[in-house]
Amino acid sequence: MTEPKTGITRRDFMRGAASAALASAVGFPLASEAEGAAKSRVVLIRDAGVLDARGKINASVLGRMLDQAVAKLLGESSSGTAWKRLVKPSDMVGIKSNSWNRLPTPPELEKIIADRIVAAGVPERRVFCDDRGSQEKFQASTALINVRPARAHHWAGMGGCIKNYIIFTPNPPQYHPDSCADLATVWDLPIVKGKTRLNILVLLTPQFYGHGPHGYDPRHVWSYKGLAVSLDPVAVDAVGAHLLKTKRIQFFGEDRPITPTKHIALADTRHHLGTSDLSKIALVPLGWTKDSLI
Repeated sequence: MTEPKTGITRRDFMRGAASAALASAVGFPLASEAEGAAKSRVVLIRDAGVLDARGKINASVLGRMLDQAVAKLLGESSSGTAWKRLVKPSDMVGIKSNSWNRLPTPPELEKIIADRIVAAGVPERRVFCDDRGSQEKFQASTALINVRPARAHHWAGMGGCIKNYIIFTPNPPQYHPDSCADLATVWDLPIVKGKTRLNILVLLTPQFYGHGPHGYDPRHVWSYKGLAVSLDPVAVDAVGAHLLKTKRIQFFGEDRPITPTKHIALADTRHHLGTSDLSKIALVPLGWTKDSLI
């Protein structure tokens, strides 16, 4: 993974039109926690030690990150108490992962989530993790944990939490026209509707740029070492899209064209799934702050 710059420099701000775009992109309107009471809340946590120099995940650090983020999101003093608010012993809990081979949901994180659900009192036999292969189980589930890495996407602009449920549809390509504008309607399907308890956007090594339906280039993946969690899939995707845009500007000196992430805004304004307006999202940063770009 290539990291050509370590921060936003004075030179970045002196690049004409690019400097204006960069200044705008990094100006995320952070709300205080008091102000955030009436806003959609996203907790962004980072830890420099979650990946080693070769990109290997430190599972204990990752588990601690998730624990802190979930507790903070729900305003609890412990993650155990927070998870007990998210799931009940009577639930059938499906962890909706993502198996794209270039940037899958890390198995370490899948196991951590499953362990936390079991610790909250859900019998192990009633907890499962899958992406494409367990439609019957997902149909029978009463609770979903939605987790996937953020990446630039050929049809949607960004693959995030909103898009993660597209595989539940019988014909996913029908959602591709107009930059996947109506992806949020997937959330109205019976297999999904009303079930999602937590959205986790994996930002350990997000992909900020790509070409083609399965575009992947390690130069456009960076060690951000973060997780973003929210009860609102639109808000967490809006934060993720903002981050990827800011990284493109930092990396290229301009925002290279990608498919517009219009499905995120329309999930809010047309389908009322959540909040996409950054000024109405309370972003709560935790942990490591170097080169956060937000």
